[in-house]
This record gives sequence, C-alpha cells and structure tokens, in this order.
Amino acid sequence: MNPQRERAAGERGTTRDRGASRRRGSELEDAILDAAWEVLVEHGYHGFTYEAVAARAGTSRPVLYRRWPHRDDLLLATLATYWRPIAIPDTGSLREDAIGFLRNADADRAGMITLMSVQLGDYFRATGTSLGELRDALLAPGQATPFEIIVGRAVGRGELPDVPRSSRIVNLPLDLLRHDMFMTMRAVPEEAITQIVDEVWLPLLALPAAPPA
Repeated sequence: MNPQRERAAGERGTTRDRGASRRRGSELEDAILDAAWEVLVEHGYHGFTYEAVAARAGTSRPVLYRRWPHRDDLLLATLATYWRPIAIPDTGSLREDAIGFLRNADADRAGMITLMSVQLGDYFRATGTSLGELRDALLAPGQATPFEIIVGRAVGRGELPDVPRSSRIVNLPLDLLRHDMFMTMRAVPEEAITQIVDEVWLPLLALPAAPPA
C-alpha cells in the first residue's frame, strides 16, 4: 500500500472521532488526496465529487474548494501524488537502459494504465483530452521524457551520433509499451519488451539489434 495511504488510513481512524478540524496544513492535504484517490479508484471520474471526497476524508466541501477551486484541479493533484516517476536505469548501454526502463514501466504502470483507461473515461470524454495530454499535464514544464534522457546519455557516451531525432522516434518504445498494455489490459511479456527495443527502436536509430543469445 502507498505509505501516504497507510498514514492517512491511520489518521482517519482517529481524527474522525476527534474532529477533522484538528488536522492542518500538509497533514490535512495528504489525507484529502489519499481519500480522493480511493474515491477515484472505487467510483471513477463520475463519482469523483467534492461531496464524496470530503466525506471519505472526514472534512467539508469548503475545505476542498479553498485548495482546489475546480474538480479537475483536485483530480490533477490526486494523480500527481500517485503518478510517481519511473526509475531510469544508467547501465552504460543504450539497449540495456531502454529494456530496463520498459521493464520498470511495465511493473509500475500496468495497473495504473488500466485504471486510468477505465476510471477516467468520463474525464477524457468530458474534456475532449487524451491520456497523452493528461500525462503531459502531470510533467513539470520543460522536463525531458525518460527516453530523451536515455538517448541523451547515449549521445554523451558516443554510442549514438549527435544528430536531430524526432520525438516520435525517441519516445516510440514507451508508446508501443502503452499500446500493448491497452490492448491486453495486463503486463507486457519480457519477449515483447525485447522485441520493441531490438526489432523496432534500435533499427530506427540506425543501430544493430543485439545478436541472439
């Protein structure tokens, strides 16, 4: 369980009886965001209301309005809390970094991707946005994508030439991984991860794939 969720669960078990008004600052905000996440997971965007979140957190709607004037502000704050960065390996090898990152993404995001595709369907329809746009909204402005970092390191090592590359090619491995997640609604097999890197991405970068084991 998420450590914040564990902490919030303990708080809810004691502070509700003593009165939610005793919580202040980050303690109260953490409890609200944990409650908001639970509401989103259980009821989706349709049930993600100020009333439901306030009731789950043991607080009042005005407390939420003061921090997040619009429901989507609360939604983005909730997702930012749980959409944690994926570890980017630094092995000294472009291929191993790419495969290692996809493994990490597969382990970390499979459940989240499924959840967001199902529970946030109403959000995407109501706002006319996509998962990609939501992902971009959760990134810090100007932040490099994981594969931009991986490719940049390879260029710095001299493993790749320093030439312009389209963002579509650079970020293709993660896009293909997400595609497989959406199509199967489950974790992506190791064989598929290796194929994405060796049979698709490295050739597009004009690098040979690893020889068969």
